[in-house]
Amino acid sequence: MQHRLAPSSLALALVCVSGVAVGTSGCDKAKPEEKQAPVAKQPEEPKKPTAAEAQAFVAELDKKLRELWVAEAEAEWTKATDITDEHERAAAEASAKVAEYVTTKIHEVKQFDGLELDPAVRRQLDLLKLSRTVPAPSDADKRQKLTTIVAKLDGMYGKGKFCTKGDGGKGGGSCQDLGELSEIMAKSRKPDELLEAWKGWRTVSPPMRPLYQDFVAIGNEGAEEIGFADMGELWRSRYDMSPDEFAAEMERLWSQVKPLYEQLHCHVRAALHKQYGDVVPESGAIPAHVLGNMWAQSWGNVYEYVEPYPKEVSLDVSKALEKSKYDELRMVKQGEAFFTSLGFEPLPETFWQRSLFKKPEGREVVCHASAWDVNYNNDLRLKMCIKIDQEDLVTIHHELGHHYYFNHYYKLPVLFQGSAHDGFHEGIGDAIALSMTPSYLKEIGLIKKISTSEKAVINQQMRVALDKISFLPFGLLVDKWRWDVFSGKTGPDAYNARWWELRQELQGIKAPVERSESDFDPGAKYHIPGNTPYARYFLAHILQFQFHKAMCEAAGHEGPLHECSVYNSKEAGEKLGAMLALGQSKPWPEALELLTGTRQMDASAIIEYFAPLMKYLEEENKGLTCGW
Repeated sequence: MQHRLAPSSLALALVCVSGVAVGTSGCDKAKPEEKQAPVAKQPEEPKKPTAAEAQAFVAELDKKLRELWVAEAEAEWTKATDITDEHERAAAEASAKVAEYVTTKIHEVKQFDGLELDPAVRRQLDLLKLSRTVPAPSDADKRQKLTTIVAKLDGMYGKGKFCTKGDGGKGGGSCQDLGELSEIMAKSRKPDELLEAWKGWRTVSPPMRPLYQDFVAIGNEGAEEIGFADMGELWRSRYDMSPDEFAAEMERLWSQVKPLYEQLHCHVRAALHKQYGDVVPESGAIPAHVLGNMWAQSWGNVYEYVEPYPKEVSLDVSKALEKSKYDELRMVKQGEAFFTSLGFEPLPETFWQRSLFKKPEGREVVCHASAWDVNYNNDLRLKMCIKIDQEDLVTIHHELGHHYYFNHYYKLPVLFQGSAHDGFHEGIGDAIALSMTPSYLKEIGLIKKISTSEKAVINQQMRVALDKISFLPFGLLVDKWRWDVFSGKTGPDAYNARWWELRQELQGIKAPVERSESDFDPGAKYHIPGNTPYARYFLAHILQFQFHKAMCEAAGHEGPLHECSVYNSKEAGEKLGAMLALGQSKPWPEALELLTGTRQMDASAIIEYFAPLMKYLEEENKGLTCGW
C-alpha cells in the first residue's frame, strides 16, 4: 500500500533536493536545533464485525421490528375496519416509521456480508432485505410520499362506489359499492345489467393511475438502493432461488395445468354462447362480464349453464346452509371445528372478541376477507363481511388456514413469522377445503343424502374446477403485468393495453367494450392498489392439491383423490403441523418435504384430482375449436 508523506517531511525533502542541485551540504544531517519530523501513522484497517455482534444485531432487530410492526398492524386494522381520513393518516405514519427503520437496517446488514454466521442469524439478515413489499428510499420526503400514496390507494379502493346521476342529472341517482355490484355480476342473467356493473366498478380506478405511476417510481428507487433492479426482481427473490429461476418455475407449473384449463375454457365458452348468443362468440376469447365474477377470475356463478348432468341430484351447499340456519358466527365455528379435528388448538378467546364478521352500519370497512395476527403473539383476528353461502364457507376455511399458520409459528423470531414461501400461507386453508367432500358435509349434518354416482362426481368436479382451475391463468398474469411495469418494459402509456394483452393471451378473456389508456383496469382489482403480490395465489392453487394428496396419504386414504377427506385425521394433522411450525425459518423445500416427502412443487396432483372431469370435457369438446 502506498503512503503519502506528511506535509512537513515533504517540504524538507524539496529543500534538500534543491540544495544538492546547487552544491550545498546542509542536507546530510539535521542541525542540532532542528527536530526530526514525526513518522506518519498508517491508517488502521476497519474493524471487522464479529459473529457475536451479528447475533446482538439480530436480537435488537427482533425487538424493534416487533414493536414497529405491531404498531403498524394496529393502525392498519383500525383503518381497514373504519376507513376515515384520520385513520388513513395514522396508518401512513405508522408505515413510515417502519419504512424508515427497515431501510436503515437493511443498509446496516451489509456489514455482515461474507461473515460466517449461525444459519438462523444469516437467514434473518437475508429475510430482512426482502421484508418490504415496497422498499422505501432513504430520502425522508420520498419515503413519506410513498407511504401516503400506499395508504391513499388502499383507501380509494375500499371507499370506491359507482354512482349514477339519475334522470337527466337532476337527482335521484344512486351509488353502489363493490359488494352490491358483485352481487349483480353473480346473479344477473341480463347482459346489459352485467355490462353496466362491470363498467361501473371500473370508474373507481382511473384516478388511481397517476398515484400508481408515482408509487412505481419511488418504490423502484427504494429497491435499487438495496441492490435490486426493481421491485419485481425483489419480489421474485423471495423464493430461495434466483429471480429468473422463479419466473421459469411459474411457467413450468402453468404448463402442467394449461391443458385442463383449455378444455374447461372451451366447454364454458360453448355453453355461454348457447345462453347469450352473439354476446359470446363461438370461438376466440370470452367477454369478461358474463362469467359471474367481477374480474372473471373464478366462474362458479355460471355453473347452471355448464352443469354436466342437470337431472342428477346436485349438491347445493348454499341452500343447505340457509336451511340449517347458519349465521356468520356458526360459519366460522364450523371452519374452526375442522382444524381442531386434526388435533389443533381451538382459536383463542380474543379471536371471537376482536374479529369483524359482518359489515357494520355507519362506517366504511374493507370487506375483502383477510386474516391477522395484529400483535404477533397469537392475537388472531378475521376481517370479513360474511355471506351465508358456499363461497364464503370455503373462504372462511382459507382464512383460518392463515390463522393456524400464525398459531403454529408465533413463538419464533418475528422475521421467521411467515410461511415457507407466501404460496404456502395461501394454500393451507384451501387444502383443508378440498376435504369438504359430500361425505364430510353429511358427517357434520349439513346434508342428509349424498350420491356417489359417476354423474354426481362429474357435477361436483365441475363446481370445483369453475373456481380453482379457472383461476390459474389470472393468478399468473397479475404479477406478470406488475413485473413488466416495475421493470419499465411496460410504460405508463401502456398500462391498460398490456393488462388486456395478458388477459387475452393467458386467460382467453377479453374486455366486453373498448378500453383505452384513460382507463386503469388493473386498479379495479384489490391487490394492485392494495399492493399485495399475487404469485402467491397461483402457487397456492398448485400447492393445495399437493398438500391435500400428502395429507390423504398420511390419513391412509384409499381410492380416488377427489373422494378423500382428512377430517378427524390426527395423522394428517401431525404432518401438517410439523410443516407449519417451521414458519419461514428454513428454505421452503425443507418445509415442503416434511409434509409431502418431496422438495419440488408439482401440479400433477391437480391432474390426478380432476381426471374424471378431464375425460368428460374431452368428450364434450369433440368437434369444437378450442383455444383462442
